[in-house]
Amino acid sequence: MKEMKTVDAVGQILCHDITQIIKGVTKDAVFRKGHVITEEDIPVLLSVGKDHIYVWENDDTVLHENDAAEILRQLCQNEYMTASEPKEGKIELTATVDGVFQVDESRFDDVNELDDVTIATLPQNMPVKAGQKLAGMRVIPLVIKKDKMEQVKKVAGDKPLLRLRPYQKDIKVGVVTTGTEVFLGRIEDTFTPVIAGKLKPFGLKIDEHRITDDVTEHTRDAIRELVDLGMDMIICTGGMSVDPDDRTPAAIRDAGADIITYGAPVLPGAMFLLGYLTHEGRTIPVMGLPGCVMYAARTVFDLVLPRVMTGERLTRREIRHFGIGGLCMNCKTCHFPVCGFQH
Repeated sequence: MKEMKTVDAVGQILCHDITQIIKGVTKDAVFRKGHVITEEDIPVLLSVGKDHIYVWENDDTVLHENDAAEILRQLCQNEYMTASEPKEGKIELTATVDGVFQVDESRFDDVNELDDVTIATLPQNMPVKAGQKLAGMRVIPLVIKKDKMEQVKKVAGDKPLLRLRPYQKDIKVGVVTTGTEVFLGRIEDTFTPVIAGKLKPFGLKIDEHRITDDVTEHTRDAIRELVDLGMDMIICTGGMSVDPDDRTPAAIRDAGADIITYGAPVLPGAMFLLGYLTHEGRTIPVMGLPGCVMYAARTVFDLVLPRVMTGERLTRREIRHFGIGGLCMNCKTCHFPVCGFQH
């Protein structure tokens, strides 16, 4: 690449796109990389502020911005993603399925630490829809040394930096509603319809529902029954606080679940429980939902449900990491997941 006066550039080959910006009208390339400059092009180039122009000259030690961006794409793109054509040194990735978007944070940060390359993504663990933009990447200069891009590849490693976990299909959901007052019909069960509403956007429904009193063994038996009926996910409501007669956590444990966490650094949702049952080779997530899920717009359940639906087995540390961003601002108009909650 070499720089020369635009008025002297007739016959030369552009080595980058030339962008024209007219406020409220257009922001696009008037000439593309590889365009051979003609006499008629000179006034146009001058009108977009290009008194000098960069034209191509052979140099085997450097890569054009579009070619370098293609390397970044290869390092980032994974299954269930589609890539745009390089434009002005930038490539974007878009989701092809609904799911949860994830980034290998450590390697990703190491790549972005390097000079002259940049990758920007959606927040970690964000639920996304097919057709939604996931990431954009580009190199800063018009050309970049080949050995620099070799360094980028070495730092990134062999596995893609990004991942989109698709939602599993045909998940059967079982719900156990606990509470003697509900079991005996003293009050209406207003919690179960809320759960049904949370499941509906994901194409799920409540396949089996059991109501039990506050006897631990009864709740335990209801959970085991739902497991035997082939439920892929079990949700328990009621009895999740620290009151002596709140016994749902004990029932979940007695049913055989490995408790990952009882308590989460999320407000609303501090008394959330997550465990996993193993039955005939299947791993079944069991969630105990605190009462806030019944009345708060967004809670810990909204953070965990999408990830559980992908088949991901969350760890205690991942739940504890929710604390950064785990304070819901209770905005008058909820924009979740396009907000700071969790992220």
